Order: sequence, then structure tokens, then C-alpha cells
Amino acid sequence: MFNQIIQETNEMKTSELNAGKLANVNGQNVIIKFASWIDVRNLPFLVITAGMIVMLLWAGSYKMTVPGADGIVPLVTNNPLISWHFKLFGVYHGSDLIGLTEVIAAVLMITGFFKPQLGVLGGAIAAVMFFITSTMVITTPGALTAVNGFNYMSFLGLFLFKDIINLGASLYLITKFGHKAILAQHK
Repeated sequence: MFNQIIQETNEMKTSELNAGKLANVNGQNVIIKFASWIDVRNLPFLVITAGMIVMLLWAGSYKMTVPGADGIVPLVTNNPLISWHFKLFGVYHGSDLIGLTEVIAAVLMITGFFKPQLGVLGGAIAAVMFFITSTMVITTPGALTAVNGFNYMSFLGLFLFKDIINLGASLYLITKFGHKAILAQHK
């Protein structure tokens, strides 16, 4: 099964690169040439991974401060998926644990460059976190605001909504690190 996945991926890559070469030979589509240049250098993976790592380290360490802990109180206490966390650990220890979880996910992603299976684990931790925070758009008071009878996302709602994109990025990292882990096993 793994051999079939690798073969299909390699065939897909070859056909994509050949499409880019055809555009170069004919001197036609600069957009395809540009897309091929980005793909060959693996830029989406590198940019998403670096951005995710920096964000998780920064946000995680901030949650381990008093202002960081105080800032997430209305988000956590109004969400049924995680409100138990502050009840069990208290605001400051609970926020420390959330921050530590983010830092661990980032460190696992960094380690994933050398041990891809750990990158999969880091992506999975991030996916769970961002799934939970994505639901805060619905549960946090003030995330929606009514204007002329229609509900829009407020600035708080838009801030929370970005975690849906982070959830997608985490899922993407799981697949990319997973693919690298499969390739590493078959070397």
C-alpha cells in the first residue's frame, strides 16, 4: 500500500513538472512556470511550517504570562469543549498548560524535519487545538455583531475565525510530514 502511495505521488509530481516544462518549451504560460518553481522548492510546506512554528512558540509562551492568561479567560470559560480546563487547573496553571501544549507542538514540528513522524504528532496536536479554538467563534460573547439585522463577525470573531485556516494548515502539515515519514521508512 505504501509503495502504491509513493508511486502515485511520484507519477503526479512527474506529470506536474512535465506540464511546467511544456510551458517553458513553448514559452507560453508564465503562471504555470511560476507555480512549478514554487512547487519544486517546496515553498508552501516551508512557509506554512515556519509560520506555524513561530506562531505556536510566540502564542504559547505568551499564554504563560499573566496578561496572556487573563486574555484567554473569556474565550476558554465560554467554550464547552475546554471550559472544564480552567475549572480543573485554575486560570494561570490552565493557561500555562495550554501554552506548554502549543510550545510542545512547535518543538515536535521542528523535530519533524529530522524525524517526520514527530512532525505528524505536532501537526495533530495543533489540529486538535485549532479545532477547539475554531468553535470559539460560536461560543464567545461578542464574536458576532448585528448590523442592520444581519450578524457579522466582529474583530474578535475575525481573530478567532483565522483558526479555521490554522486548522487547515495543521492538517496539511500532518499530510506532508506523513508523506516524508512514509518515504523515510522505505529508504
